[in-house]
Amino acid sequence: MQGPQEAQKVAREAQDKRLQERMGAITHKILVMSGKGGVGKTTVAINLALAIAMKGYSVGVVDTDLHGPNIAKMLGVQGERLFSSAENTIEPFEVGSPLEGGAPIKAVSLALSGNDDDEPVIWRGPIKITVIKQFLADVNWGNLDFLIIDSPPGTGDEPLTVVQSVPDLAGCVIVTTPQEVAILDSRKSINFAKKTDAHVLGVVENMSGFKCPHCGDSIDIFGKGGGEKAAKEMQVPFLGSIPLEKELMQAEDAGRLFMKEFPDSESARAIMNITDKVLEAVRGALDEKK
Repeated sequence: MQGPQEAQKVAREAQDKRLQERMGAITHKILVMSGKGGVGKTTVAINLALAIAMKGYSVGVVDTDLHGPNIAKMLGVQGERLFSSAENTIEPFEVGSPLEGGAPIKAVSLALSGNDDDEPVIWRGPIKITVIKQFLADVNWGNLDFLIIDSPPGTGDEPLTVVQSVPDLAGCVIVTTPQEVAILDSRKSINFAKKTDAHVLGVVENMSGFKCPHCGDSIDIFGKGGGEKAAKEMQVPFLGSIPLEKELMQAEDAGRLFMKEFPDSESARAIMNITDKVLEAVRGALDEKK
């Protein structure tokens, strides 16, 4: 008869095997992270996923921000609920594709667990690690071209669990604003990626300028160019800047797909250009590993 410790070991080994099998069916895994909260990391993660889907790829999004999960809200599926189809198998929620006739985006978030949205998640590291591994190992992701992994700000349990659990991670996209405080923390994220042998695909400067609706002039509310400067100093690619736009905020608050509704907006064009660079960087990272 197995003791409790041996049973736990067997269960962990079985989960690790499932995790590798699930991730092995996904071609490219990308971690989106930031050193500081409030920089629009989830905005970048969601719209990167939408832009990739608009190019005809199959995409999944996993929300590892367990204390502040916002992906369901931004995708318009807040209040929906995940369900299990078999033992150790969770079915991801499918969101309509931004591409006409395209494959739906698969999404998993703690916000889709049926819990009260106002109820705080008060968990220590071990529980968070367990849940993140469940998202990766026990969700029926199927065969996907891309999995976008959104993480909470900082360099703690959540991003560390991802990079340690997904050894073939394509790389990290680091999000910052031009503000000096955000730049300072984004440099820590870059060094986190380097120290954990996670490839840095590049830096995105979000909230980079706001075009006045009255005079048309661009106002640099948080400064400008800080993300590009930090990327250059840290010797990593700079992917581009995304301006502040009212339509982007309104679309996300209403759960509408911004890239689909406003494809010709300045922000959407910037996101699409960034996506092109991410796809190019992913191919380059894979070539280096070969």
